[in-house]
Amino acid sequence: MPRMRNLALALIVTCATGNAAAADVYATFVTSKGKIGVKLLPAEAPNTVENFVELSQGKREWTDPKTGAKVKKPLYDGTLFHRVIPGFMIQGGDPLTQGAPLGVPSPSFGTGGPGYHFDNELPKPPAKVFATPCQLAMANSGPDTNGSQFFITEGYGGTVPQLEPRACVDAKGGVCGYTRFGQGVCGCELVAQIAKTGNSQVRLEKVVISSKPPSCK
Repeated sequence: MPRMRNLALALIVTCATGNAAAADVYATFVTSKGKIGVKLLPAEAPNTVENFVELSQGKREWTDPKTGAKVKKPLYDGTLFHRVIPGFMIQGGDPLTQGAPLGVPSPSFGTGGPGYHFDNELPKPPAKVFATPCQLAMANSGPDTNGSQFFITEGYGGTVPQLEPRACVDAKGGVCGYTRFGQGVCGCELVAQIAKTGNSQVRLEKVVISSKPPSCK
């Protein structure tokens, strides 16, 4: 098994035993505007972190929505921040945007994913997980529809109450919301800059996973 996959799985196991210091894992979003560094949170969302790490490194098989082929390659490399809202968040992770030219939005952007869904990992209300800016979370189209798309927040607290965990309004009950799985450690000023540029104007060149805090230089 590749070293970094071992690392990701070990981090999740270590968190479960309470040894948080040994469980640190970081993601650096290398964009065409600069870098954003995030500390991932496997203690809160182990399945989400594992999915993100493995898609970032090309260690998890996914279905390319452009071709329908099963592939094992870094999903996030060359994708766009296809949906951005100033004061709110920047969203990326759609493989349909991989390699697309900057500044040419498409109606299909935002509809792509890895060909599978997985469940939310949410604390019970009234937990507040978006009380500060620069939080990394999964985008979804309803309960338990996580795939590859993610967002990084600019807004926080009372400006984004719709993001917080809440009771589902359906026959099944349960908790609805957006799974947070990381928090910013550097480069967070870029979130506002990317949001102001408009949809599909900034490329995510790659995601780098490491056990050391990034500097974003």
